[in-house]
Amino acid sequence: MAYVFPSAEWVNALKDVLNNSEDYRSAAKTWEGDFFFIVEPDETTTLKEPVVLYMDLWHGECRNAYIVENPDEHKQPEFVITAPYKVWKQVVTAQLDPIQAMMTRKLKLKGNLMKIMRSVKAANELVRCCTMVPTEFPEA
Repeated sequence: MAYVFPSAEWVNALKDVLNNSEDYRSAAKTWEGDFFFIVEPDETTTLKEPVVLYMDLWHGECRNAYIVENPDEHKQPEFVITAPYKVWKQVVTAQLDPIQAMMTRKLKLKGNLMKIMRSVKAANELVRCCTMVPTEFPEA
């Protein structure tokens, strides 16, 4: 069964993969931080509105992951990463390195880039775990 990206089912499947990954647990053992991953519609997808995925990552565990219906009414996470759908697709399929994408502003970051730079291995393991989620992409 494939999960549609981005959806509640997809982010829950990613949570399960992360929590069952010894490699992620080891790489992210000192990481503390939560995220909004904002997927903006573009010409390559059938998405009509931005989708906000929330993930709470804590010492190698994903404590929570879900779709945020109203970001204005949600607590603000430590990091917000925003990009068009086509860029997220490249990241989720490991065709684009997330750190390089932040450095080149393909992924727009609100938060402390230096903190993320100290956890490159954790970011890479997170992307590797994304590739393990059976994913269907809604294409235009």
